[in-house]
Amino acid sequence: MISQTDIFNASILIVDDQPVNVELLEFLLKSTGYTAVSSTTDPRVVAGWHAEHQYDLIILDLQMPGMSGFDVMEAIRPLETEAWLPVLVVTAQPDHKIKALELGARDFVSKPFDPVEVLTRIGNMLEVRLLHRETRSYNTRLEQTVRERTAELQRFRSAMDATADAIFLLDAGSAELVDVNDGACRMLGYPRAEMLGHTASRIGLGAPAALSERAAGLAAYAAALGPARAPEMIELELMRRDLIAVPVELYWQLLRRAGQPDILLGVARDISERRHAEELLQHMAHYDSLTGLPNRTLFFQTLGDAIALAQEKSWRIVVLFIALDRFKNVNDSLGAAAGDELLRQFSNRLVQCVRLRDTVGRMGGDEFALILTMTRDQQDAVHTANEVREALRQPFDLDGHPAALSASIGIAMYPDDATDPHTLVKYADTAMERAKQAGRDGYRFFTAGMNVQVLARLDMEMALRRALEHNELLLHYQPKVNLHTGQMAGAEALLRWQRPGCGLVYPAEFVPVLEDTGLIVRVGAWIIDAACRQIGAWLRSDTGPVRVAVNVASRQFVEGDLELVVRSALLRHDVPPELLELELTETALMSNTERTISVLTNLKALGLKVAIDDFGTGYSSLAYLQRFPIDKLKIDIAFVRDITTNPNDAAIAQAIISMAHSLKLRVIAEGVETRAQLEYLRRSRCDEIQGFLFSRAVAPADMAALVQAGHSLPPDVAKPGQPAQTLLIVDDDVNVLASLHRLFRRDGYQILTAATPAEGFELLALHAVQVIVCDQRMQGMSGTEFLSKVKEMYPETIRIILSGYTGLDAVIDSINRGAIYRFYTKPWDDTQLRDNIRLAFHHYWLLHGSGRHAGEPGEDVTALQEVK
Repeated sequence: MISQTDIFNASILIVDDQPVNVELLEFLLKSTGYTAVSSTTDPRVVAGWHAEHQYDLIILDLQMPGMSGFDVMEAIRPLETEAWLPVLVVTAQPDHKIKALELGARDFVSKPFDPVEVLTRIGNMLEVRLLHRETRSYNTRLEQTVRERTAELQRFRSAMDATADAIFLLDAGSAELVDVNDGACRMLGYPRAEMLGHTASRIGLGAPAALSERAAGLAAYAAALGPARAPEMIELELMRRDLIAVPVELYWQLLRRAGQPDILLGVARDISERRHAEELLQHMAHYDSLTGLPNRTLFFQTLGDAIALAQEKSWRIVVLFIALDRFKNVNDSLGAAAGDELLRQFSNRLVQCVRLRDTVGRMGGDEFALILTMTRDQQDAVHTANEVREALRQPFDLDGHPAALSASIGIAMYPDDATDPHTLVKYADTAMERAKQAGRDGYRFFTAGMNVQVLARLDMEMALRRALEHNELLLHYQPKVNLHTGQMAGAEALLRWQRPGCGLVYPAEFVPVLEDTGLIVRVGAWIIDAACRQIGAWLRSDTGPVRVAVNVASRQFVEGDLELVVRSALLRHDVPPELLELELTETALMSNTERTISVLTNLKALGLKVAIDDFGTGYSSLAYLQRFPIDKLKIDIAFVRDITTNPNDAAIAQAIISMAHSLKLRVIAEGVETRAQLEYLRRSRCDEIQGFLFSRAVAPADMAALVQAGHSLPPDVAKPGQPAQTLLIVDDDVNVLASLHRLFRRDGYQILTAATPAEGFELLALHAVQVIVCDQRMQGMSGTEFLSKVKEMYPETIRIILSGYTGLDAVIDSINRGAIYRFYTKPWDDTQLRDNIRLAFHHYWLLHGSGRHAGEPGEDVTALQEVK
């Protein structure tokens, strides 16, 4: 038997010159469970691929440029030993369907696709295709048995063959075909002898167990009402020899014979024409005949299903109601045919604006609607509305007559505005009317609060345009500090907006608007000019030279002339180029690679420095680090924030530093806010830092004061002369900390104590620690968890557990992974513990001198021998 797994693992090839059709079929098949789905938009490769892979099913479009689907079938015909081809054709032309079937195609589906129909036909075709590949040895033996068992049924042959319907006689117990008439052979395309070798399930009559249950039910029914009754009629699909499914109306009756096996008599009537008519009516009832989009009825059904799913998933559903502005003018001036063509073209553009999982529908006339499924806020709806408006901006070609239109869009959201489909669409329609009243070519939300947000954004956009003209923008400067000298190494220019009536506005609130509107190009040029003006002012004052870094957006490379802007600003303010530094994101670098390399190379030739901002959050590729003329990398604040407690962040930061230094690049860490972060970065050989620990971004006058005062970093805590042997004790019991401090103080160690793992991480960042003694049971994090993280961040340390907790599983696992060097229990013997700590320091210096790391797997460490 062919299992569902066998069908889902069958190899399928999709051939269509339209990528959107290929994506739709691939999504449909893969989301249903099919695993071996391939596709191509080039029909010329199909024969070669099929010769190599022997696909179980080829889903083939017929109308393709260069090579039609008919030509493809002719090309693969020599590769098949059977009379039929494993081809499911896709077409909307009835005459094409007939021709395709004559050429050997097994079945067809019509455009646009009905997912249920497509999946049903594919599943049926694959089942028969796979069954054909099974060995036929069983059939030979079965034929002999069938011939013997059908001898007594020959007298019914003439009567059976006289009817146009298909008649099947089955053994009620085994579900094997005992006999069939000529009508069955004609319907399914089998010779009689070959069909008698099949079981009922192979032609779609049902599984043996189901047929046995049906026979039992018929027997009970006959016992109650009489054996002459034929009580059961069902509709199903039988599978032809050429793998085409035949819809039939099937009547079952049970024939009982004394001393002989019961026979199930099935009479099947072909209902293909009736089914086709029903499908056509169904399609006409649910799809718009002009655009092929779901009509109003299907749109509401789909919206209802989407809302039901959204209730379960806690999603938002957004409905966009779209009306074309002044569409009547097109109909009046160019005629109804041109208006229809415009609607067809617009519907095609509309489909391109949404994702596969979204729905586009025509509500009637010049009105359309979209269903969007979202997990975030209304900005997704705004983005889609703007895409629809942008799609209309390109003129439509109506038989040589260009036509330009705009649209008014109304937006309503589930569950914010309504929870049922009809109310949600009604509210979106109402919001669309508001957009028309506001002047057309725009969008409005139904919810007043959301409109306030939209209008606030539009107000900010207008205010930003005025800000450039009225000199409301200004720069603050955040110092950068050289970790090797402790002195300031320059500053980064950070944009601020002194908005009238609102005070100082920070970049996170308005820079996204600058980027979305394209104003970032003009503002970016202003920033470079303002920074150069300030550098020149400092240079010619008591402050002296200060290197300033400015951020460059990706759109400045694409839409602006960055090289001209920089050269002009340097010349205008008489600033040495070496005092200006450009900071670019990885996205900005990759927006136009060749042009970016050319511009940066020319600017570096002047003496400018170039740094990559937020490194590690984008491409982070060695390839572009080698291609682009780069001087510095900035470690993003996301990796600095938890650098003293998160081994992953620490490892990424150390990797960036090591990689940059190997490429002769300097490294800057941004967002340094604590002394522990500073000391960890200093020990990791980072070159520069900036952050609140040293200074926030300040006004130009305050920046000048910092430079003139010679403000610098605190000295390195790892200064010469500190005790060479440092012991860290971590325990949430202050009495234990005090006892251990007194015990080890007499041995001359520098002793650090921490009551929490967090304090322990901070002390490790601030001090060079050789040995750590840690309690096992602590709030928030166990000792083994703490020391496992310490091993990743400070692998050279000697790590010891001291605990009264006797559960050893976690401890043994940590020892096996090399996270723990020794394990001692409480209470402890003072003399023995002191001796063992001295041995731990001795072990550290032995390993430190040989370059090995303490506690790594593979060392001869007999940890459990110390358990008391």
